[in-house]
Amino acid sequence: MRVDLDTKLDYKDVLIRPKKQMRTSQTASRSNVDLIRKYKFCNSGNLYEGVPILAANMSCVGTFAMAKAMAKEWMSVCLNKHYPVEQLVDFYKKTKLFDSTFYTIGINNSDLEKLETVVSAIGPDYGTELPFNICVDSANGYLISFEDHIKRLRDRYPKATILAGNVATPEMVQHLIGAGADIVKVGVGSGSVCTTRLVAGVGYPQLSATIECADAAHGYGGHICSDGGIQAPGDVCKSFAAGADFVMLGGLLSGYDQCEGNWIEEDGQRFLEFYGMSSEHAQAKFNGGLKKHRASEGKKVKVPYRGAVEHLLQQMTGGLRSACSYVGADRLKDLSKCTTFIKVNRTHNTIYGG
Repeated sequence: MRVDLDTKLDYKDVLIRPKKQMRTSQTASRSNVDLIRKYKFCNSGNLYEGVPILAANMSCVGTFAMAKAMAKEWMSVCLNKHYPVEQLVDFYKKTKLFDSTFYTIGINNSDLEKLETVVSAIGPDYGTELPFNICVDSANGYLISFEDHIKRLRDRYPKATILAGNVATPEMVQHLIGAGADIVKVGVGSGSVCTTRLVAGVGYPQLSATIECADAAHGYGGHICSDGGIQAPGDVCKSFAAGADFVMLGGLLSGYDQCEGNWIEEDGQRFLEFYGMSSEHAQAKFNGGLKKHRASEGKKVKVPYRGAVEHLLQQMTGGLRSACSYVGADRLKDLSKCTTFIKVNRTHNTIYGG
C-alpha cells in the first residue's frame, strides 16, 4: 500500500482565469470562435471533423432521436447497445450518420456477433471498405480481458475508429492506445448516477484525470474523451481547457424530448427515470438481474422534463465560445493552450440556488 499525497482536482475546484485578448487575435466577438475540431486517429487513420461533444451510451440518452438532434450541431452520440438489430440497421441505412454516431458494444461474444450482423447488413450500402465508429464500453477498463478485447476488435476491423474505456490513469490510456484504441474514455466514479466511489471506494477526480490522461494520450499519438462529472456547460469548457479531445455527457442530457425510457407523472409534473448502467435497475432490465458476485454501482433518479435538447446544445456552444473569448482563443483547439486554472474555494454565488 502507498499513499499519493498530491492534490487532485475536480471541476468544482477551479475556474479559468480570464486574460486580455491579444491585438493579433482574429476573434472580434464570440460569434467568430471556431468550435470545429479536426482529428486524424492514430490507429484507424480515419479523419474526424465536428464539435467534439458526445452523448453517453446510456439507455436513456444514447438514442436515435438524440443522434439526429446532435448531428445538426456537428456533435456525436454513442448509441446504447440495447437496440435490436433490425432497428440499428434501419437507422444506419436511413440516416447514414457514420461520422457522428458510435455503435456501442460491451465485452461479451454476443456483442461482437451482433456487431458483425449489423455491419454485414449495412455494408452493401457503403461498400466493402466500411469505416465505422465503435464505442467499447466497460465500467472497468483495467482488466486484461478488456485490453485483449480491443486487440481482437482492431484486428477484425482495422478501419474502425475505436473509442474504449473507462480508465482514469495515464499508463492505462497508453496501454489501450497500444492495443488499438483511437480514443480512450476517461472517468471512473464521476458520473451523476454512478455510486462506484461509495460502493467500491475507487475513483479519480475528473479534472486531474483529464489533464493527466490527455497528456499521456497526446504523447502517444492518441486522443481521450472525458466522461463524467459534467454538471453544467461551464464544466464542458473546463474539460476542453484541461486538454480533453472529446467530452461525453450523460446526466446533463437527461430529461429532454430526445430521451427514451420510463416517463412518469407526479403532481402534474413529468419526470424521466434516469439510472446508471451498473445499477441494480439496469441489471434487472437488461441482464436478468444483479449477479451474486456483483454489487450495484449505480442509482436511479427522477429527472424533471426539460423540453427540447436544442436549448442545452446552444448553451454549451455559447458557453464554449464565451470561454474561448475570455482567454483570447480564436478556436476551441487553442483553449487548452490559452488556459490558466486557478484553484478556488467556491466557484459561483449560490444565494438564489445552485
